[in-house]
Amino acid sequence: MKLIAGVDIGNSTTEVCIGAIEDNGRFRFLSSASRMTTGTKGTLPNVHGIKAALTEAMERIHEPVERLSLIRLNEAAPVIGDTAMETITETIITESSMIGHNPSTPAGAGEAVGRLIFLENLWKGEAGAAYIVAVSNRFSYEEAAARLNQFLPELDIRGLILQADEAVLVENRLNRKMPIVDEVKHITRIPEGKLAAIEVALPGTSVRMLSNPYGIATLLGLDAQETKAITPIAKSLVGKRSAVVIRTPHGNMRENILPAGEIHLKGEKDLQVNIDAGADVIMEAVAQAGEIQDITGQDNTNVGNMLKRIKNGMAEVAGSKGDEIRITDILAVDTLAPVEISGSLAGETCMEKAVGIAAMVKTQHLPMQQIADRLEEELHVKASVAGVEAVMASLGAMTTPGTRLPLAILDMGGGSTDAAVLEPDGSVRTTHQAGAGELVSMLIQTELGLGSRVTAEQIKKYPMGKVESLFHMRLENGAMQFFPESIDPRYFGHVVLLAPGEMLKIEEDIPMERILEVRQDAKKKVFVRNAIRALRTIAPGNDLKNIPNVVLVGGSAEDFEIPEMLMAALSEYRIVCGRGNIRGTEGPRNAVATGLLMSYLGEKHQG
Repeated sequence: MKLIAGVDIGNSTTEVCIGAIEDNGRFRFLSSASRMTTGTKGTLPNVHGIKAALTEAMERIHEPVERLSLIRLNEAAPVIGDTAMETITETIITESSMIGHNPSTPAGAGEAVGRLIFLENLWKGEAGAAYIVAVSNRFSYEEAAARLNQFLPELDIRGLILQADEAVLVENRLNRKMPIVDEVKHITRIPEGKLAAIEVALPGTSVRMLSNPYGIATLLGLDAQETKAITPIAKSLVGKRSAVVIRTPHGNMRENILPAGEIHLKGEKDLQVNIDAGADVIMEAVAQAGEIQDITGQDNTNVGNMLKRIKNGMAEVAGSKGDEIRITDILAVDTLAPVEISGSLAGETCMEKAVGIAAMVKTQHLPMQQIADRLEEELHVKASVAGVEAVMASLGAMTTPGTRLPLAILDMGGGSTDAAVLEPDGSVRTTHQAGAGELVSMLIQTELGLGSRVTAEQIKKYPMGKVESLFHMRLENGAMQFFPESIDPRYFGHVVLLAPGEMLKIEEDIPMERILEVRQDAKKKVFVRNAIRALRTIAPGNDLKNIPNVVLVGGSAEDFEIPEMLMAALSEYRIVCGRGNIRGTEGPRNAVATGLLMSYLGEKHQG
């Protein structure tokens, strides 16, 4: 009996399929396994993940890896994703010229304008002048309230800025109601004697004056030039419940603007497109360029630096020279990215328009043969590079019950989307395009301002709910789920992700509706757009109506909402679309690894 392994190296996972050719020539599929891909797809570090997946698959049939006669690898093209901002205006502010803030537990309501003074210096205050009092952690809320009440009859105190999270505790002890902003971590940076404006909105509403450049100008008496300069701060406070903006007229303010830049497409047509034009115009230029040999960016611009960084990164991991690295496809999507405002007290950000880009990076010599050689050396098993990813996926998809030729497949992985049409006469049309699951994760992380890519991945994979009591939660679709046992109090009031067998709490304070909007929008921008782009490329006459049915394979086909999104989008072209079920057992996974074994049988038969 001859044992053969098919190995599919993906951006996220490495999948293995084991088959046996018996002495009578009969073929059987025996087992499969998958492991996380180690290193960048298509590079030598992949060997560790391949060996782990092979070991697991062989253990399931109680055989050592050395019993394999042949390992067949797919041709893996690495895909690297990054983002490029359309416009970045970094306002560098010294002496805290303008500061925005958004604590989550303010007290009181309304606006207040006055000179800043620290609590310990209230004795220096002058009658007739309006003050905003800053209170550091050295005072307890009881001490702060007592001292304020002592001076309230003499001084015109309009509002408070607290370092501690104690706004409500202080308010309850004051003899006069006023807006109070708390949780100002770096309160010692506040410049005493400068003019400040604070605003606290009523529950359920957001600030109006300090989220409006002209509102800030009205409260602080700014001229037109100063009003333009504080626009990023006003933008950062949109939708916030409380804010403080401080004016220091002698502050040094300058703008450092790095141009967004142009993308240069070298293809059947050489084209240039400015990234400021947005994703739609960029993708139209990519389509018009035809088959692309390379993509570069304008020097000393955002997109130029980004594309250069991608190429240099690939050259390093692949051990290639810089001039051997080519970008052969990109997927651009419009997004928003948080840009931190320099000089802020609490890391305030404003959302700036950006373009997210996934780039397909290839070397002149695809390093797959190096991987095959390393496997032979370490495992003492013959290894060969066997087939194009999309073709192998088509062969594997044919094992889905209920399919027939002609058959189109969409293989949606972590970094790329492959499509192929397999005709009854055996001819195959394929395309390999940048952009899939990793770009979606990047967009979710960027738009939600998440500190962790892991959280973004989890948001992409799992549905959500909000724990509204210890015995029920509201699901993202509006339904209520009740529990016979009490929910862990740690989850109360939080948005949670409903992973299999557990709840994952989202630490960031982001409304569930906002997370849902960003998640679904990111998936539509990447998966739906790329699927239609890929299918149109391989369709006879570039007409989607010439494709009768599509089988979805790859890791992203397991997603709980992407297949339904694609079914809805492709239904207008009367295309039957659904998840594959490879070999009737594997679901949409393992298509390429299975196809690698089937292609070997075909080659053997032809031979």
